[in-house]
Amino acid sequence: MADAIVSAVLQQLTSLMALEIQEEVRLVVGVEKEVEVLANNLRTMRAVLVDAEQRQVKEESIRLWLDQLKDASYDMEDVLDEWNTARLKLQIEGVENAIAQKKVCSFLTSSCFCFKQVSLRWDIAHKIKEINDNLDVIEKAKNKFNFSTSVIKSFDEKSERVPSISFVDESEIFGRDDEKNKLINKLLCESSEEQKSFHVISIVGMGGIGKTTLAQLACNDDQVKRNFEKVIWVCVSDPFDEFRIAKAIIEAINGDASNLSEFQSLMQVIHDSIKGKKILLVLDDVWNEEYRKWEPFYNCLKNSFNGSKILITTRKESVARMMGSIVVISISPLTEEACWSLFKLIAFFGRSNEECQKLEEIGRKIVGKCKGLPLAAKAIASLMRSKKTEEEWQRILDSELWKLEELEKLGILAPLLLSYNDLPSAVKRCFSYCALFPKDYNLERDELIKLWMANGYLSIEQNNELEMEMIGRQYFDILATRSFFQEFKKDYDDCIIKCKMHDIVHDFAKFISKEECFAVEEHNGLEELLLQYSSQKNIFHSLLTIGDPLPDSIYRLKRLRTLLIRRIPYSSLNSEVLPELFDNLTSLRVFHMSIPYWPSWMTKLPNRVGKLIHLRYLNLSGHDIERLPETLCELYNLQTLDIGSCLGLEELPQGIGKLINMRHLLNDFTPSITYLPAGIARLTNLRTLKRFVVGRDVDGIKRCSLESLKNLNFLQECSIFGLSNVSDVVEAKRSELEKRKNLQVLRLEFYWGEGGRKNEEDEELLEALKPPLNLKELHIDNYKGNIVQPSWMMSLTNLKVLKLDRCKNCVHLPPLGKLPSLERLSLCGMDCVKRVGNEFLGVDHESSSSVVPFPKLKSLEFMHMENWEEWDYGINGNTANCMPHLSSLKIRYCWELKALPDQILQKAALKKLEISQDPSP
Repeated sequence: MADAIVSAVLQQLTSLMALEIQEEVRLVVGVEKEVEVLANNLRTMRAVLVDAEQRQVKEESIRLWLDQLKDASYDMEDVLDEWNTARLKLQIEGVENAIAQKKVCSFLTSSCFCFKQVSLRWDIAHKIKEINDNLDVIEKAKNKFNFSTSVIKSFDEKSERVPSISFVDESEIFGRDDEKNKLINKLLCESSEEQKSFHVISIVGMGGIGKTTLAQLACNDDQVKRNFEKVIWVCVSDPFDEFRIAKAIIEAINGDASNLSEFQSLMQVIHDSIKGKKILLVLDDVWNEEYRKWEPFYNCLKNSFNGSKILITTRKESVARMMGSIVVISISPLTEEACWSLFKLIAFFGRSNEECQKLEEIGRKIVGKCKGLPLAAKAIASLMRSKKTEEEWQRILDSELWKLEELEKLGILAPLLLSYNDLPSAVKRCFSYCALFPKDYNLERDELIKLWMANGYLSIEQNNELEMEMIGRQYFDILATRSFFQEFKKDYDDCIIKCKMHDIVHDFAKFISKEECFAVEEHNGLEELLLQYSSQKNIFHSLLTIGDPLPDSIYRLKRLRTLLIRRIPYSSLNSEVLPELFDNLTSLRVFHMSIPYWPSWMTKLPNRVGKLIHLRYLNLSGHDIERLPETLCELYNLQTLDIGSCLGLEELPQGIGKLINMRHLLNDFTPSITYLPAGIARLTNLRTLKRFVVGRDVDGIKRCSLESLKNLNFLQECSIFGLSNVSDVVEAKRSELEKRKNLQVLRLEFYWGEGGRKNEEDEELLEALKPPLNLKELHIDNYKGNIVQPSWMMSLTNLKVLKLDRCKNCVHLPPLGKLPSLERLSLCGMDCVKRVGNEFLGVDHESSSSVVPFPKLKSLEFMHMENWEEWDYGINGNTANCMPHLSSLKIRYCWELKALPDQILQKAALKKLEISQDPSP
């Protein structure tokens, strides 16, 4: 991974020097020679890193040398970032002064500012010299290892971007039919010989051979799901944390354990919650053999109803016996033929028969090295799928890594290391970062990409047309197709949006990241572990699940770049803690302290947040903050600000226009914000603007109007609120929404506050708010027009999702069946609609019989249509084939509807039909 860090520093250094040369006033002078020596040292060491990283597995001295190089590179990243931030400040404050003074000479302004920064310039120059001296020592030390030199592989988007395929995620069922059927039978069997209220079943096998997948298949069996009132899944992993496991069980049963802080209280809640219930509790990946940790659960679970089951997955038969298993299903390695079937399904995907025949002999030899382990077969098959020639396949077969005894001692699968070594260097860094999250964690693609971006893993080289988020998606897809991710959840574009990591892959990520990523929960000895780790220099990323109070030792992690704090109990922290945190952890790139489930404790963000000059990602969602300090606007590098669900937040800082690097402003569910500062118009890098509130100038404060949107050319997602404040249609036209070619998701909220517009005014306004024709998702809320059919609607040929919510005055539905790409349609609160007929399909008597209404619609939902009585297609022959792909139909709270059309009920594709009514209208 050192090659990725060194490459990033070199790129940052080159880019920064180019910017310095272009600008009239140089911020840091007199370091040209130091920078040149620094760059040469980095290039020299970069050339040997491929050999160094492959040899570090068996040579401790090389591992230590690489650690020194990484530490120095991280320090260099900080210095260069400090340099670039000062340059940004010079640029932004020069603009601010020009705006304030109307007419100011930029040269004098810049010179004056530079004069004030003499001490900073000297400090940066001194740090560069200091790091260069350190690098010089490291560079000379490399000579004793006799490394071979090579060229670091550059990232080729076209060759590496392999589309993910759904069957990869299901492949571990190969050769497991007998075990699956046996397990299902045991789960369904009511044992007369066993008088206990429950009994334990264990699945035992080596890591990576399908225990978890087998358990999932059994739990998803329809008979099994009907047999139990509740199926509870808990990922245990090592170590066995009783407190966390107890809370996970309660959350699975009741949904909330936020007010419980004592273990005995948790046990009592579990005892009461399962009383008389027939449950299936799955404890996945159990390692610990101490009966004293298991005993409280054993005694508590006796209160469940007869026939309850506990299913254990473990790598150790001794664990299964300790936990009192009456049935142990041992998972043997796959047969060689089953392993080959799995391998060729992935590795030969998309190849011709001729190619497959040429590669089969080598492929079978590679499979023989996988020792019947499905995860190993999947990983190496995913790697081989990207290799085109026999020579490349032979090179993998002949790799020395298959022979390394050190890998077996460390519990590392050679195919994982082979696949990892083949990754582009930047992707390696992204993978190792995933070690930060606990096992069985749901990784959200877009969130993960924002974290990678904040840490500088997605830097784009000059003249690269791809933006960082797109590069992040490519990196994510590479990891998915190489089997580093699994259990995929996809969106309507068939793109992965959520996934998990296999526990063996997670162990491998921890091995690769070494001590860089540090995750701990309060009941695992947080204070002691923090004291232990705070003495080490190489802790850069930490995820803490903490209680009361925040340990003082956290302040010693001076080089920390990521701090994720989650599950903070009520009153365990207070706003006074943050100033000290911000004073000490000044290298932070990511600070995430959202409150998704717990009551909020933070009402004020301290001014000292401005000290975090490196910060790129700030998540404060869910807190009771009323205002954000103006010092927040000094975080010139900030890319993502998440203040979603800050219900009491009344306004954004007036200086927010200085955050020119902001890409994602996640301010959804902030109802107290009634306007946005005019400076939003200067955030021209915005990709996401969750809540754009149209305001009017009041008390001399400039507020955003619709016209502000015309500057945001990169905008991809935007929700516009307060359209009742739009004074006339001309203002709407000035927004030039149609020219926002990158816009994919648009929400239009018409009603805001008291009063409202007339029906015809809303119709004119909607007509003027013409979006780009490539829009994929559109929501229209609280619209008061009599018709919701602007002239541009049927031109949205790429629209996949449409939601019309509370359009209460609309009598007829628009001809939405004409939208060729629509996949999901939701209609809610359209009170005046009494009949849905052929006009909804967009057909009439003159329409051609070849016209297929809603040709791609998969999901259709009607909600709160209070006066809807009739749904009739008529008798036209051209309606028979409508909605050919409809798989889900939901009708909720439509009390007057009498019947569904026969054409709908006869749909072969329909898999889910839900009709629910409120007991009383």
